Amino acid sequence: MKTLKMKDWGLGLGKHVVIAGPCSVETEKQLDDLCNSFEREPQIGMFRGGVWKPRTRPGNFEGLGDTALPWLQEVRNRLKIPVCIEVANAAHVEAALKHQIDVLWIGARTTVNPFSVQEIADSLRGVDIPVMVKNPINPDLALWVGALERMHDAGLNKLAAIHRGFADPYDKIYRNKPNWNLAMQLKLELPDIEIINDPSHIGGKWEMIKDISQRALNFGMDGLMIETHPNPKEAWSDARQQVTPEQLLTILKEISFKEKIDLEAEIPSNLKEMRNAIDHIDQKLIDLLSDRFHVIDQVGAYKKAHQLAVYQGDRWKNVLQNRIDLGKQKDMSEKFMKSFLVAIHDESIKRQEKQMALEKEVAKTI
Repeated sequence: MKTLKMKDWGLGLGKHVVIAGPCSVETEKQLDDLCNSFEREPQIGMFRGGVWKPRTRPGNFEGLGDTALPWLQEVRNRLKIPVCIEVANAAHVEAALKHQIDVLWIGARTTVNPFSVQEIADSLRGVDIPVMVKNPINPDLALWVGALERMHDAGLNKLAAIHRGFADPYDKIYRNKPNWNLAMQLKLELPDIEIINDPSHIGGKWEMIKDISQRALNFGMDGLMIETHPNPKEAWSDARQQVTPEQLLTILKEISFKEKIDLEAEIPSNLKEMRNAIDHIDQKLIDLLSDRFHVIDQVGAYKKAHQLAVYQGDRWKNVLQNRIDLGKQKDMSEKFMKSFLVAIHDESIKRQEKQMALEKEVAKTI
């Protein structure tokens, strides 16, 4: 994967930008009511509103389209902040530019399709407008990075990512599982990219927004996009995950917008000591894992010599339960212990399979 030079990337909206507005633009009165609330709140840095709504199934409200765009122009004039909308094709882009929309975002259903992303990128060539790219529905980092690359290759430098979570039919907590590690991997791939968290779509319930927002900020994300409606119970789409302006302001007061420490010189001495201790422990962990895998290699050699199957179900079941119990005794969660042990087991299986494959290759050459 190519490395992008991103020093000039970013929306330039300052630290911890808060983007708020309804899931869908419904009526002029709806926007007027929100403006009345937001005019008294300087913390709102951008206004969002869904104009074209890509719905999973037909028959649901799919947005007012072009009708809503002049209303958003009036919102910008009143609040003196940028307005942003989602676009899914070149026609949407053309209409948005015609009505001088300030910022565009590409939705999760669009990010998953490189053809659609490329169509949008081509329609924006030569246009100086900020674009935010939501993660794809499925947990595929390459698709997310690829969409940003396509925008960059079209000459767009004012880019940001939106972390809105990933579909997981087995997760019963979130509407879209956050998979925080994937957002952090994006930051490793593109170190200077700004990441805006969308707690509304991750939680799917307004009661979860505060905790998800705080966790996003704890992970160092650069802002929040929170769906806000004057009367969520009467919202035409995603009613359950929207908050009132009053609830939004309460959330913003209760979460902590901690500043990130960017320079090593600014790190307090006691924090440096704790980090040094962590580095030392990590080195010991890696040494122990290396020792464990050397023993695994010996186990693999034994299985190969005695024609035993790589996977031994009863043994793995016993090891998993025993180690989970040991971890819980040391104040480690069952969820963490299981994922940690499964990762080790997967690597152990791969190493043993590699030995079996080498045996077959040697047999072919004899």
